Amino acid sequence: MLLPRHVLGRLAVHPAIERIHLCVSAGASQVLRHELGADRTGAADLAAAAGLDGAPLAKLRLHRDSELDAPIASGSYRLTGTVVLPCSAGTLGALATGVARTLIHRAGAVALKEGWPLVLGFRETPYSLVHVENMRRLLLAGATIMPPVPAFYIGGEDLGRFLDHYTLRLLDRFGLPDPDPGPDPSPGPGDPAAPAAGGASGEDAPAGTLARRGLRWGEDR
Repeated sequence: MLLPRHVLGRLAVHPAIERIHLCVSAGASQVLRHELGADRTGAADLAAAAGLDGAPLAKLRLHRDSELDAPIASGSYRLTGTVVLPCSAGTLGALATGVARTLIHRAGAVALKEGWPLVLGFRETPYSLVHVENMRRLLLAGATIMPPVPAFYIGGEDLGRFLDHYTLRLLDRFGLPDPDPGPDPSPGPGDPAAPAAGGASGEDAPAGTLARRGLRWGEDR
């Protein structure tokens, strides 16, 4: 759960995010039990593992995956976007076929029908034809499939760089800026090592944003 903890920590301290709705699936609870201890299996334990306290912690709204009457189960509760990270093959299939037996499934289905960003950190490899078909259906429905693949081209061997890179790409999908961009390390236009326009990622950040800054977060296994 290293990546979810890192991403949650970065989102919680982002100045443009007012609240985060956090939900942990049954599968993710089993992983947390192995990583954190037998009595630490819920959303609050994930937040604690991310080192959140004070104002960042106060942004969180915690939900059980069986809590189908939670506000985030309804499209009338307007938020900036939804992310399932990591996203299991089971959740991918449920979202692709419209099955909504859990709060995470329902939150994903709401994002699709309402048209706000849905990012799925699908973690399975190699892909089967079933995986590919489910991803195809979700892409056509408007979701973003964003596997947690390390960006080996960014330089350095520090794992934190890979975690930060994924987090920044996630923020891009929601139209949120890097809260701490720092100095521009790229060479000048006259330097032969300067990258082509658009940057190494090959992806421009979305231009539009929603006025209300909230996120739905699903922690799957």
